[in-house]
Amino acid sequence: MDELECLKATATRLIGQMRNFLDAPIEYDRARNGYFYDTSAAHPYELPGLWFNNSELYALLTAQALLEQVDPGLYSEQIRPLGERIRVMLEKAGHKDDESARRIRILSLARRRFDNHLFRHIASATLERKRLRICYHGRGDDNRKEREISPQRLVHYRNNWYLDAWCHASDGYRTFAVERIEQAQHLMSGAKAISEQVLDEYYASAFGIFSGKAEHTAVLHFTPERARWVAEEEWHPNQTTHWLDDGRFELCIPYGNPTELIMDILKYGTDVEVVAPISLRRQVVQRIQQMAALYA
Repeated sequence: MDELECLKATATRLIGQMRNFLDAPIEYDRARNGYFYDTSAAHPYELPGLWFNNSELYALLTAQALLEQVDPGLYSEQIRPLGERIRVMLEKAGHKDDESARRIRILSLARRRFDNHLFRHIASATLERKRLRICYHGRGDDNRKEREISPQRLVHYRNNWYLDAWCHASDGYRTFAVERIEQAQHLMSGAKAISEQVLDEYYASAFGIFSGKAEHTAVLHFTPERARWVAEEEWHPNQTTHWLDDGRFELCIPYGNPTELIMDILKYGTDVEVVAPISLRRQVVQRIQQMAALYA
């Protein structure tokens, strides 16, 4: 009380909170008529490094549920102690979260399976800035190749994980689908250092996951009916939009490789028209004609 310059009631309240909510090993000694730390435990007690209120604890539980549903089992073993500690703290505060996980639902469409252990191995190398030697099974050519890479960033895109990296064999940027990496070995040498700005200029300037700088701008016109949805969507951070006099919606998107963009255009059917560039318009027309021939 003298050290904290507080009243006895305040000291008693603090001791109670530390014992009941922070699991501090504080015991009462009748002989000395006071409280002391029980140091007989195998590990010395430390105050928690982070302090949370109830809403922040629920936010952490929500994040845990989101991670578990996005990729079940990915970090379950590592974050389970955190989840259990949060639940204990909430219960002691008079709140129960028995239904918290059931109140959050994520529907992952077309999520591809991968080895969780291999993913954590790749993630560790990415965060520790170490090179990797990988065996990559290409989906397009169905060939397996060994590559030495400097991992730069893990990207979660459309329910699947990708690895942006510098490939030392091809001396250039590459994007690898994580589920197609069959083996990954940590190397002692450090990863090639590339700034965030340079990575963004290459990977984030164009639409979609396909790498490369934006060389074209797609101009799309959506019907008034579809425009009510598209107008609230962000296809790319650098997109520009404009409402037309007839109620249609114009969306302009920078792109490099048109493959993924064409797939997204086709899913809107007759609700969208490619106005420019003419090369993209011709590619879409060709795909439509091929589809029509398939069903003729």
